[in-house]
Amino acid sequence: MLEKKKLTDYRLIGLTGTNGAGKGEVAGFLRKKGYGYVSLSDVIREELQARGLEASRDNLISCGNELRERFGPDILARRVATRIQGPTVIDSIRNAAEVAFLRSLGDFILVAVDAPLELRFERTRKRGRNESASTLEEFRRKEEQEKSTRESGQQLEICLGLADLVIINDGSLQDLWKKLEELG
Repeated sequence: MLEKKKLTDYRLIGLTGTNGAGKGEVAGFLRKKGYGYVSLSDVIREELQARGLEASRDNLISCGNELRERFGPDILARRVATRIQGPTVIDSIRNAAEVAFLRSLGDFILVAVDAPLELRFERTRKRGRNESASTLEEFRRKEEQEKSTRESGQQLEICLGLADLVIINDGSLQDLWKKLEELG
């Protein structure tokens, strides 16, 4: 009988999920287990910094879509792949071509992290970033922008559907860590 692989048996763990769901907390947990860390959003932040622009949520979305349009929908994954050394968690995957490219590297699992909308909105309000949404309704509208089916767009809903594992983070941080420990 084949033994089911534990989460930490994979060399590359990709994270996708909704804004404020807890991807960063999952990444932090995996880093404590010895994983390196790269983020597709950090590639966009570097591009924004080079252009002298603020790393607001609107700018991140716009710049990421522009990069995918100019250089191909997997450009962010290709750029972070050069930074992978050993077991690595790859954060902020938002396009199906990024998933395909990362799968091509081998020994890869895509983990989706999600939580109820209202809870995610409250979490984003507490973290102090420029989220470009000060109300729940604005937050909901911003999320709809991430559900593009355009090749160069943020295909969050498609990525959630491509996930090998879905973690619902609807409790405390300790609850999330317990779930992650159980996954290995």
